[in-house]
Amino acid sequence: MTQVAITDTTLRDAHQSLIATRMRTRDMLPIAEKLDSVGFFSLEVWGGATFDVCIRFLNEDPWDRLRSLAEEIRETPLQMLLRGQNIVGYRHYPDDIVIKFVEKSAENGIEIFRIFDALNDIRNMEVSIRTAKKTGAHVQGTISYTISPVHTIETFVTFATELASLDCDSICIKDMAGLISPHAAYDLIKTLKDEVGLPVDLHSHSTSGMAPMSYMAACKAGADILDTAFSPFAGGTSQPPTETVVAGLYGTPYDTGLDLALLTEIKEYFDGVKEKYRSILDPVSEKIDTSVLIHQIPGGMLSNLVSQLKEQDAMDRYDDVLKEMPKVREDLGYPPLVTPTSQIVGTQAVLNVMMGERYKVIPKEVRDYVRGIYGRPPAPINKQLLAKVLGDEVAVTCRPADLLPPELEMRTREAEELGIIGKEEDILTYAIYPQIAPKFLRGEAEEEKLQMAVATAATSGSGVHAHAGIFNKFKVVVDGEAFVVEVEPTGVGEMAVATNDAKPAPASVEGGIASNMHGMVLGLKVTKGDAVEEGDVVAVIEAMKMENNIHSPHSGIVREIFVSEGATVGAGDSLMSVY
Repeated sequence: MTQVAITDTTLRDAHQSLIATRMRTRDMLPIAEKLDSVGFFSLEVWGGATFDVCIRFLNEDPWDRLRSLAEEIRETPLQMLLRGQNIVGYRHYPDDIVIKFVEKSAENGIEIFRIFDALNDIRNMEVSIRTAKKTGAHVQGTISYTISPVHTIETFVTFATELASLDCDSICIKDMAGLISPHAAYDLIKTLKDEVGLPVDLHSHSTSGMAPMSYMAACKAGADILDTAFSPFAGGTSQPPTETVVAGLYGTPYDTGLDLALLTEIKEYFDGVKEKYRSILDPVSEKIDTSVLIHQIPGGMLSNLVSQLKEQDAMDRYDDVLKEMPKVREDLGYPPLVTPTSQIVGTQAVLNVMMGERYKVIPKEVRDYVRGIYGRPPAPINKQLLAKVLGDEVAVTCRPADLLPPELEMRTREAEELGIIGKEEDILTYAIYPQIAPKFLRGEAEEEKLQMAVATAATSGSGVHAHAGIFNKFKVVVDGEAFVVEVEPTGVGEMAVATNDAKPAPASVEGGIASNMHGMVLGLKVTKGDAVEEGDVVAVIEAMKMENNIHSPHSGIVREIFVSEGATVGAGDSLMSVY
């Protein structure tokens, strides 16, 4: 029985779970020095979805965030969540990209790498673990915890033994959906301590309501570290509250030794931050939801799922999607639901419900998963689904990254040609997100954000107020700065110029091929005048972080294309006319 250490997740997983990762760097820096003085084992500040959201939505450079925090936080190790061969993206990247990313992350301030693979496939973790060890960082080999007929204490301990053989410094049990019960936590941690011998960190979410009880059971079993978040960003789909856990362990053999008065000061700061983001805090994410014990959707995915359904104007199908999730998960061989498999299972469940037919639309990522591109599923994939995706093809059985040729040199050359390299890290940003990074790296995202705010004022009226008697003039507040804008009705062509987006034609256009969901046009596979056969892929839509092929429902000639790559389209919008 020893003192338990605390990793605080407020600056990463907590806001990823509750407000879809939208906390900005400028809201982190004022409290950074005080956070550093607490005496935490580590501060989780980077990785996960933060990289994507910074460049996609916040117009922030994630590398600048890391460096800024490292300048303020000098005593407490900065920790990141790394998705193994996925790094901070949603697909496997070649080894040369993985190696350079890990090296640059350490160079910019990361001292602890929490490395996991969604399938607990050790082959997908080897390169990142070995590279992080070479930088001198602490490597926390991570078990993606889940409940299924094929996940047992024995399988988890076997996997932890493999992690230990790669010289990991500690083991993390990553219970992303809050599924671990007190009994299961005690038995697993006790066995890991007895048979593997490395320090053990329990990371859980409060979604089911069991996490605080499981944390106490973990302490009794010999856990060394617990993950928590400051109370304004705790509970619900986030971690248990830091202050509560510290107070609960006070005076016990597991006393953290942290100053509750100091924690309360910091908590008051985050009270103010939470109010700033109140408008995007969905009540679903804050609630205890025991149905998670059935659907197993993790905290970060639950808030994103709500956001995705709202985007598709389909919140009325929320319960249907939750019921579909475990069915899809079983079909796919019971993968633990953590990025990217949570997105893979979640997106397929949404599509199955929205299309009214299971597997009528199968995104590229789901097809790749079934083909073995993401690694070895924990259990066999449904035979009918396997046959539908593979056809005569044979599934991948080797280490998936062995199939990927080096990319760093090619991406560097492409980034140079685009003129978007300001520092070496920009090459990695582009390599991981080649579709969305150029706009960000050119400095165009700020302008787009203001245009989006104006568009919101025009279409929804949310958060804006019309001046008395003038119904086309609005005051729009963007990050605390007020803009007075006038909105006038325009034709389709004029609107397209104003928003830098081609405006999709109505779905009723002759020969119209419509988007089946709201999303961004990632690619157009045909040009005007091309001959198209029924079933051909004519466009790719990025929705819910997945690539979705749009197939032509009929044969014909491409008469008109109504959208351009990068345009945002809604469900039912016609992309092109083919007849």
